[in-house]
Amino acid sequence: MKDASDAARSFWTVTPHRFHLVVFALLIVSIVGSARAASTGSVSGVVRDSSGVPQIGAEVQLLRPNLSVIASVYTDAAGSYSFSSVEPGRYALKATGAWFLPALREDLRIRSKTIVNLTLNSLYEAMQWLPAEPGTGKTQAEDWAWTLRSAANRPLLRWLEDGPLVVVEGNTDARPKLKARLEASGQENVFAQSSERLSAAIDSRPNQRRELMASVAVDSGADASVESMAGVRQQLGFAGSLQSVAAVAFHPEIESTGPEPLNGLVELLVNASETIHLGDAVQVEAGSSGVVARLSGDAPDTVSKLLPFASVNWRSGNSGIRYRVRTQLPGAADQDDSEASSWLPALSARNGALAIEDGLHQEIGWERQTDRSEITILVLDDSVDNPAVEAMSHLAAGKAADSAALLDPESGLLRAAGPHLSSLGAEASLEHQLPEGLRARIEYANSDALVFTAASGASPASLLELLDGLHPRRTQAFSLSLSGTLDGAGTRWRASYRWQPENSVTPVDPYEEGAVEPYINLHLGQTVHLRRIRCGSFEALLDLRNLLAQGYRPYLLSDGSLLIFAQQQRSVRAGLAFNF
Repeated sequence: MKDASDAARSFWTVTPHRFHLVVFALLIVSIVGSARAASTGSVSGVVRDSSGVPQIGAEVQLLRPNLSVIASVYTDAAGSYSFSSVEPGRYALKATGAWFLPALREDLRIRSKTIVNLTLNSLYEAMQWLPAEPGTGKTQAEDWAWTLRSAANRPLLRWLEDGPLVVVEGNTDARPKLKARLEASGQENVFAQSSERLSAAIDSRPNQRRELMASVAVDSGADASVESMAGVRQQLGFAGSLQSVAAVAFHPEIESTGPEPLNGLVELLVNASETIHLGDAVQVEAGSSGVVARLSGDAPDTVSKLLPFASVNWRSGNSGIRYRVRTQLPGAADQDDSEASSWLPALSARNGALAIEDGLHQEIGWERQTDRSEITILVLDDSVDNPAVEAMSHLAAGKAADSAALLDPESGLLRAAGPHLSSLGAEASLEHQLPEGLRARIEYANSDALVFTAASGASPASLLELLDGLHPRRTQAFSLSLSGTLDGAGTRWRASYRWQPENSVTPVDPYEEGAVEPYINLHLGQTVHLRRIRCGSFEALLDLRNLLAQGYRPYLLSDGSLLIFAQQQRSVRAGLAFNF
């Protein structure tokens, strides 16, 4: 018992809980007080009539994709308008003027400074675009029952639910768009990822309805891991969209530590989904992922799963109700859909056999969005099979075969499958736009998490005995995150703190997308523009997770191995990316 405690203290220095909170508070105060936050993006333009005359006093509204209002402004004497402090994402713009039909521009992707000019037309001018006849055929007749569509890519007329007749404009920029990103990073304490990684991603939009994505990430070393993904997203206009994704990962360094060790882990996923819009109020999404994983060797171990999902969202004004069911747990909060690891489920081992982390999640919730705030309340029914439990490992020489788990020698991390977890719970969150471009989010979750029966530093035992001691316990979690952009420097930052009992080794809300990572985390991104390079920009990245190494649970096994369990291992990632 004393050896385990001494070894744990020599490995990580754990600071008292109150000191952690003081350090986190000082970190937030220093960031917020050092400089004002600037907007992360903006959209501006000019509102004109069909003859090109600027319109004074026209109202322009910034809308969410569901057409709920975020903010509104009026054009000046030159017909110009502007929205600042716009978070990156998809939006719509609506312009309204006296004696004109409202104009609507949908599916706008705003990331930085965006210029969108709008044109107001009278009903007579709009009717001139229509074909002489609606055409023949059942599909065309049904289409004309609810919208007047133009030939080619001209504007069309559309009735909004509980709203006016609007002119929906097509995007005037029909040129193909291609964006690429090349990133080199170094990191430590990340399972199945070595200390050095090179990744590349491409996002191509040959037209306004189709998007192609592809990425590849390669680790350094003789046994280099490779992760790649490719996907296509097809917009179907008002009907919805289709999406297909394939992701594959090959990790030759991963090995099984069971009685018959196997080396080389391969994981393949194919995902297909469809989004259907039933009018402006209801959106339905359904799809499934097929997963196959394999460990190579004389007696290869293969496992496969089919992971379906579905959701229904109903909105009325700024409020909405949603129901969602899914079987795959989401990836890490800081990952986006261009990374293969964000699509692939977590793998571990149970009794020497490969195991896929999955389960069944159902939620019903209410949310309300305004121009500055978003409130969400959810009731959850969760179950998780093979929850991945991770530990920093110091295995005794020649004793690796005594444990049934997956081992990554590069990072020194070990993964094993815990017992089945099932729970009813609740979750609530509030996100608010603060002055000067700051954004704050607070969350509360109440559900079950896995905790150890044996106290930290208890008498030696085998890994299987230790895992058998895991059991569910009702647990609470609180989180706070702040984000913004420093004025002048343009540094994007996000600081967060998530508390839950340190004896828990699984998250309270495992199915939450974009959940805050446990304990203190800090993310920084700094864009560097070089005068000689006008076709792109460099970006410096720094990501610190569990900065003070909280929640560590050290155990000394009977074979002399030391395992330090934690819901989130302390990790550092830094890199340089080039966007063009």
